Amino acid sequence: MATKVLSAAVIGLDAELVEVEADLLNQLPSMAIVGLPDKAVEESKERVKSAIKNSGIDFPRKKVTINLAPADVKKEGPSYDLPIAVSVLLSMNMLNLPQEWDKILFVGELALDGSLRTVSGVIAIALMAKAKGIQSLYLPKINADEAGLIDGIDIYGVESLHQLISHFKGMSQILSHERADIVSIFATDDESEFDIGYVKGQESVKRCLEIAAAGGHNILMFGTISSV
Repeated sequence: MATKVLSAAVIGLDAELVEVEADLLNQLPSMAIVGLPDKAVEESKERVKSAIKNSGIDFPRKKVTINLAPADVKKEGPSYDLPIAVSVLLSMNMLNLPQEWDKILFVGELALDGSLRTVSGVIAIALMAKAKGIQSLYLPKINADEAGLIDGIDIYGVESLHQLISHFKGMSQILSHERADIVSIFATDDESEFDIGYVKGQESVKRCLEIAAAGGHNILMFGTISSV
């Protein structure tokens, strides 16, 4: 039976829901990922296989088909590792989610030993998840503080796939991350080792940054960086 979990694609400054489906077929062992994956997503096959094995579970000796929907949205980066692994484990009946699948979202890059590495775009993902009525977001623990800036959604910082499996099996518990105190974060007087004065030229840009910082305004910068 095909299984399904939610993940997200970061597109520019926004995020879009992605459904990660897994199905096991009685064919020669292999793994295929469809749904416009880039090279990093294709390489998820090897990371997911090793992460599952090193979490104490034998990878299924069947053909594993992964579909990332919608298929017309290009999927980029390694953040689909965790939802792919969860979907495969669900199809193996090795996991049971504690609530409806469409109320939980997973993102995270897996190391070969099953530990989770940081991903980018978590604020955009958390904002989108909140707007879509998603209740829980599971992501690498190192990203939990950043995602915790968004209220209205439960953030779970995960250290490894093994920890997540134990959590869903009721063997251990991953506590919901406390919401970050935005006021205290931006009220710090810590000095950075970097200074805008180190930038040569670009006087008009630096002036804009100073005005934006002084007034607490937003600023959008775009363009390319030259090595010259």
